[in-house]
Amino acid sequence: MKAFVTGIGGQLGYDVMLELARRGHEAVGSDLKPPAVPLDITDEAAVSKTIAQARPDVVIHCAAWTAVDAAEEQENREKVFAINERGTRHLAAASRAVNAKMIYISTDYVFDGQGERPWQPDDAAFAPLNVYGQSKLAGERAVEELLERYFIVRIAWVFGKNGKNFVKTMVNVGRTHDTVRVVNDQFGTPTYTFDLARLLVDMAETEKYGRYHVTNTGGYISWYDFTREIYRQAGMDVRVIPVTTEEYGLSRAARPRNSRLNQDKLRQMGFAPLPSWQDALGRYLKELNQE
Repeated sequence: MKAFVTGIGGQLGYDVMLELARRGHEAVGSDLKPPAVPLDITDEAAVSKTIAQARPDVVIHCAAWTAVDAAEEQENREKVFAINERGTRHLAAASRAVNAKMIYISTDYVFDGQGERPWQPDDAAFAPLNVYGQSKLAGERAVEELLERYFIVRIAWVFGKNGKNFVKTMVNVGRTHDTVRVVNDQFGTPTYTFDLARLLVDMAETEKYGRYHVTNTGGYISWYDFTREIYRQAGMDVRVIPVTTEEYGLSRAARPRNSRLNQDKLRQMGFAPLPSWQDALGRYLKELNQE
């Protein structure tokens, strides 16, 4: 199998490339900067030419605008949609032209974030609360419009080695502060990119197309719960104070209260679920310590 992976400078794309190599698959990685194949996914002609030259069996689309608060700024909105919607559309069209399947990485932010019921992959309660979510939903629709052979994989609360994330931030804050305030009314489950990459390659090796929800297992938690476990496993003596979203303030973009993603479809389709988030966090903290 030959794969073309976008966004290999980010957390997920980096781990996907490693997983493909571990399995002996040929992989071409792209990003805006070397040593990756330089590719601006907002340039339709460049995308078409690059995919035509690579002729992959699968395009794994990890590149995205992910700065949720910055997406709300008026001067950024056009760029957010250029990357997350039109860039995705260009890749879907190029994939169709070479008869490649496509894996599109999406997000819990496509839903309205209300209630407590875990979201099902085929729920249609789309009402994104912010520009980022709107742009990712638009990307999903582009994939569905142009392709028949696709996986839409929604993830949440991502952490990995190659980039910024909540775990790194909390560890760094804990080194300089003895108290932190963290919201306790937003619920979901973390996703470790090392584990996610394994499942994405599992999917790429099949024809089991459709929408999926993927996070680590281990139960639904709040950011407050996650933070307490980070400090417990890291052996850091930091007091974590629970606050509401309103009390925390600061965020420009509205955040979903309910990011619970139901993963029953994974098992039904024969895919192995990811390990527990507690186990994933332990492995990740060891990796950070080794750095």
